[in-house]
Parts: sequence; C-alpha cells; structure tokens
Amino acid sequence: MPDPMQTTGPDTAPAGMCRIPGGEFLMGSDRHYAEEAPAHRVRLRGFWMDATTVTNAQFARFVAATGYVTVAERPLDPAMYPGAKARDLKPGGLVFRMTAGPVPTDDYRQWWAWTPGACWRHPEGRGTGIQSRPDHPVVQVAYEDAAAYAAWAGRALPTEAEWEFAARGGLDGADFVWGDELAPGGVHLANTWQGGFPWQNTAEDGFTGAAPVASYPPNGYGLHDMAGNVWQWTTDWFAARHAADPQKSCCTPADPRGPAMEASFDPDQPAIAIPRRVVKGGSFLCAPSYCRRYRPAARHAQMVDSGMSHLGFRCILRDPA
Repeated sequence: MPDPMQTTGPDTAPAGMCRIPGGEFLMGSDRHYAEEAPAHRVRLRGFWMDATTVTNAQFARFVAATGYVTVAERPLDPAMYPGAKARDLKPGGLVFRMTAGPVPTDDYRQWWAWTPGACWRHPEGRGTGIQSRPDHPVVQVAYEDAAAYAAWAGRALPTEAEWEFAARGGLDGADFVWGDELAPGGVHLANTWQGGFPWQNTAEDGFTGAAPVASYPPNGYGLHDMAGNVWQWTTDWFAARHAADPQKSCCTPADPRGPAMEASFDPDQPAIAIPRRVVKGGSFLCAPSYCRRYRPAARHAQMVDSGMSHLGFRCILRDPA
C-alpha cells in the first residue's frame, strides 16, 4: 500500500479535483468549542482535493475492482469491546434514529443505535440500500476503509490542517466556509439540521438526511459540502486541544501532522483502547441548538473502527515537497 503521506502531484488538473494553493492561514478558533483552541497560524504547500466527498458509485467501483470488505462487514473482536453483549458483536454500524419527541441531549444513545447489517451498501441497516443513491456520499466507512480507497485511487486522505485550509476557501478566519453568517439572506448553504434536535427536522435546507453531493454552492476553491452533509475523515490523531503555541509567531508550523496516537485515547473510557482520528465538517445532524460543528475550525473525535450513517471522506493529491 502506498505511503498515505505521499507527495505525488500531477501537472494538470486531475478529474474531479480542485486546486488548493499553498499558503498560510489561521487554524482553529478561540470563540467556539474548547477543542478548537488555540487559534494559530499554519503554513501549507499546495495540493489538489476532491471537489466532492467520495460517492456510493465511486466506492462501488473500488470494491468491484479489489474485492475489498469494509470494517462494518467483518466479524467483531470481543476483546476490543469488553462488557459488550453477544447480540451487539455482529457486524454493523451506528445509525441515527430520530426520536419521537424532545429528549435530553447529553446522552447520544437516545438517537444512535448499533445496527447489525449496517454498512456502506446498507447505510441504515438491512432493508436499506444505495441503488437510488449513487450520487450520495458513501457512509459507514471506518478510517481503514477510507485509507484503502485513497491508496487504490493513488491519492491520500488530508491532514486536519489541509482539510481546514481547503474548507475555508480563502476566507481566513471566517466562521463558515462562505462567510460569517449561517444563512445569509435566509438562504441555507449547507445540509444541516433545522428544528429541535433530535426529534424535529423542518428540512428548510431541502433535506432531512444526507443530500446528493454538490447539492449546495461550492466554496471559494470550488469544493462542495465542506460544511454539513457528512463528517469527513482526516489523518490526524485527536487531542483535546491544538498543540501549537500562538505566542510563537516566529515559528509558524509548516504542514503539521497533529499529535501522537497515544494522545487520542479517551481518558473517560480507559477500557476501550481504540484510538481516535479527527473528523471535520459536521453533518446533516448538526443543529445550532446542539452541535455547531458545521464550521471549518470545528473538529470531533471519531474511533477509527467505527462507521456511522453520517460519516464519509474525500481525497487529496499533494504537491512534491
């Protein structure tokens, strides 16, 4: 498998990719969630990025060509899930279930259900499919699955810094990928949640679940869905804060790679030794009242073994060092 940090870069525009120029930007935020801080300057070389998240049709071509079996389709190792009931150790993934009414939002188990049979072919479990959704983002992909696709395509997954820089589309320091207002002029520019989460979605943006890719206008670099729709994997291990020191203005990090894997384990779940990567972008489940993570600075920890019904990815090609 090629090195995921490969630096091969084409001279001409690869099909379906957009040019992201090299440059410096303000990464993170000191105005929102604690894990986004501290805001700090970062410098990156140029790269190409997929204009959209990888679709069901694209992932299907990968599986057909390689015979690849995703993590969600493989048997689970009981040793990795101490205390889990046997009925929960069947291959599957986490699926969002809208609640019948208002519930406390401090317990995600109210709306997330481990669903045997859920996988990229059956995003919401047995009885669901993707035949009518070839242009939707592929979901229920664990980190290993996304990395395998990227390697097959001769590409790589982005670092957190690369993803955030690309998402900003040249709007350095803006709250959103299009500016500082969530819905300028009352127009929704991303697929997010409107209404009372997790029981009422008024779908003012046109969708209650994932939307076909490119359903909304692109950002300044031509990238679609860098806010909302589905979360997207990055290669960085998660830590509770950025490690950079914004006071050291003379030492702007170049092409940062994030912390060591050991920093990514959840101290509140010591029995679950599953490392976590940073996912970016938010999803159709992000609501102003619950999860304002449809912003480029926002970040979230995701266990590497887990697929979910609102988690996908896109690829990049880096310029030579």
